[in-house]
Amino acid sequence: MPARKDKVLVIGASGQIGVELTLALRKQYGNNNVVASDLREENPLLKGTGPYVSLDVMNKEMLHVQVIRQNITQIYLLAAILSATGEKNPNLAWHLNMQGLLNVLDIAREEKLHKVYWPSSIAVFGPTSPKVNCPQKTVIEPTTVYGISKYAGEFWCNYYHQRFGVDVRSIRYPGLISYKSAPGGGTTDYAVEIYAEALEQKKYNCFLKEDTYLPMMYMPDAIRATLELMHAPAASISVRTSYNVSGMSFSPKEIAESIQDHIPDFTIQYKPDSRQQIADSWPQSIDDSIAQKDWGWKPQYDLIKMTADMLENLQVKS
Repeated sequence: MPARKDKVLVIGASGQIGVELTLALRKQYGNNNVVASDLREENPLLKGTGPYVSLDVMNKEMLHVQVIRQNITQIYLLAAILSATGEKNPNLAWHLNMQGLLNVLDIAREEKLHKVYWPSSIAVFGPTSPKVNCPQKTVIEPTTVYGISKYAGEFWCNYYHQRFGVDVRSIRYPGLISYKSAPGGGTTDYAVEIYAEALEQKKYNCFLKEDTYLPMMYMPDAIRATLELMHAPAASISVRTSYNVSGMSFSPKEIAESIQDHIPDFTIQYKPDSRQQIADSWPQSIDDSIAQKDWGWKPQYDLIKMTADMLENLQVKS
């Protein structure tokens, strides 16, 4: 379990992963020992649960001051421009995704921070990567600026670990599905939107083809994977780029059928857009056997269990 004396900074705390990860970290470390930060306003789910500061990860000096002032020992860097949004402004996506990471790694080296967490993504894989059970080490030729920035970031993490001893750890997240906070412009966002639309409209227009299989993960599993990786002994971490982790793989047709088990009159139409090309470049499923071996990773949710939980919680929210 984590040491209580650790003081954690979460950058990008108001985003899809950030909200739930911040709340989980506050449960483990104590509310006042986890400082949430973002450029955006504080997410309503975080209000009153612990300290919040407005912070721009691109402003290295301001970030450094906060780390020293707050006695930070760990940073979770979640601020990023995602795949679909990144294609609209490639230069900005590259600049934010890279410079933000380099700022954090530099400060971690200078201040001798205990640990850094930075997420990568299945977007590092490209059309030449194996489609089924894509392995940890394989051909990686990403075709989006998001994927390129994540792959470059993996090597920066590895470099800072090898060269300076920074204990930085990473997971290649698949598509993430959550009922608590909104997605942030990714190619897998349909799998979040579809549940809300099913409850509100009983219909959904999907921007991917019906048979597009992609690796996905329910947010409770993603948060648990992140914390399990960060609490694992350093000696057991064999991957210092980023770990493959897998939850489940399904197509829009399959998720629609799982919803129809609960809402029989739900209908879906398929109108693929530019995101289809991105989805087609990614693997359909992921081999995460190294994460299983190194730190005991195992998902708890499959599609049926996730759909039941999503619909139940979204109904409560509405």
